[in-house]
Amino acid sequence: MVSSPHEAMHRIFQEYPGLFSRVSEVLGVDIPPPTSATALPTDLTEARPVERRVDTLLRIETEHDGPFLLAIEAQGKKDPRKTASWPYYVSYLHNRYGLPILLLVVCQDHATAEWAARPISIGVRQWQTLALNPLVAGPHNMPVITDVAEARKDLALATLAAITHADNPDVGAILKTLSAALRDTPEAIADPIVELTAQGLGNRPAAQQWRNLVAVDTSFNKSFMSEEIRDEGRAEGRVEGRVEGLLLVLEARGIALADEARERITSCDDPQLLRQWLNRAATAATIEEVFTGK
Repeated sequence: MVSSPHEAMHRIFQEYPGLFSRVSEVLGVDIPPPTSATALPTDLTEARPVERRVDTLLRIETEHDGPFLLAIEAQGKKDPRKTASWPYYVSYLHNRYGLPILLLVVCQDHATAEWAARPISIGVRQWQTLALNPLVAGPHNMPVITDVAEARKDLALATLAAITHADNPDVGAILKTLSAALRDTPEAIADPIVELTAQGLGNRPAAQQWRNLVAVDTSFNKSFMSEEIRDEGRAEGRVEGRVEGLLLVLEARGIALADEARERITSCDDPQLLRQWLNRAATAATIEEVFTGK
């Protein structure tokens, strides 16, 4: 199953094709800025029943060096199968389009980035028939942007940097900077960044930090994700309030709580059920009556 971070790590280049010229600069590769970029079909399936898909494929036009293809792979973990897939992608695309090709792999952890950066050699010991050298963007080389002015200069790069640093101990400061940079930003620009960042953080603890920041700092946004974030924040507030209220009522009425019962209450995330328990706690004599209504 494709994860949210996986989608965000390559989809950001679909939203902002010019981002690659800034990323290549960070990676120390001299790629001219694009004059235009066109998204191409990602299906690399042959006539025979073998399905192969690159995550994102862009045709990049440049002013002086001509066009090239940019294949982007989001890699969440080491996958030995890619040593066969990536050379195939490059060979197939070169044969189909007859253009120079760059393979960019985007990672969120150092170990995967180090693995992805290893050259892939096809041939025998005495002679290298084909060599593939992926460009890799990850926490080892993407900038840690904690300056609001710097983030505002290039919001797309700041977003990719935040996604690739999702496990950084300082991710809170990184996300706070990005959130601050989005203040007073037009919705058409801010909305995709809000959604891509939330998607890129997946189910990490940093995802909740981002949701809290967005609820406060970009409350003017009306995107689906922003509304969802605010709704979740309100629901979580209701749950926390009702759990706390229920425990206080039970304590005040002298109803004993075993560890199992306390865990059942504190782990409940259903505000309606918590409301039922809270109402019953006003008259119940035991915790069993609170839970069952009998």
